Amino acid sequence: MMEQRRDCVLIVDDDGDIRTLLHDYLDRNGYRCIAVADGVGMLTALDQQQIDLIVLDVMLPGHDGLTLCRDLRTRSDVPVIMLTARGEDTDRIIGLEMGADDYMPKPFNPRELLARIKVILRRARGAIRVRLGEPQQRIRFAGWQLDLTTRNLVSPRGVVVALSGAEFRLLKTFLERPNRVLNRDQLMELTQGQGADALDRSIDVLVSRVRQRLDEDAREPRIIKTVRGEGYVLASAVAYE
Repeated sequence: MMEQRRDCVLIVDDDGDIRTLLHDYLDRNGYRCIAVADGVGMLTALDQQQIDLIVLDVMLPGHDGLTLCRDLRTRSDVPVIMLTARGEDTDRIIGLEMGADDYMPKPFNPRELLARIKVILRRARGAIRVRLGEPQQRIRFAGWQLDLTTRNLVSPRGVVVALSGAEFRLLKTFLERPNRVLNRDQLMELTQGQGADALDRSIDVLVSRVRQRLDEDAREPRIIKTVRGEGYVLASAVAYE
């Protein structure tokens, strides 16, 4: 009987102790691991291996993790969890802006990181099943179109706009609940699962990013509107095809 392929996690951290800790811990929990110390090692591993998820430290020699994540997003949608040494909101927000799927401050509990890896890989596998097994499906709104198969956004002029995984989940969440006010706690739970940290600005950052993709005026958005003191609402009719 053919052995089932194990998901491969690429660990990118210049701290040798952390690399060893995570490599051994994830290996014991069923993952195949590759551990490297910098961006050069990361790019080499991506060229040579099928990587399912990257655990990427922000503070690296040479190109830092934020730059590597931004550049990675131009050619790959492999999920990324960023590790931030200080755990400050600024690092987290910038990481999300660069296209990271999740973040964790150092020091961290390996069990929590393992749980987050499992959640993100389940989402990624679900997206692959949709692309392979479901008929093509689109959502139209305000002249725009979200393709649920390719996960691309198409402008009224036919321009294809690539979305990160987090941007796609947030926009899809709004489109599934048009004209309904959603607060930050609800958006965090609907896009990242129960137990997600809603005390930072990550949802505000994601909303801002999605508005940029939709060419919205930040001062007077027409599609995703802010409801003062309550949250956000998608103010548009929605049609499936």
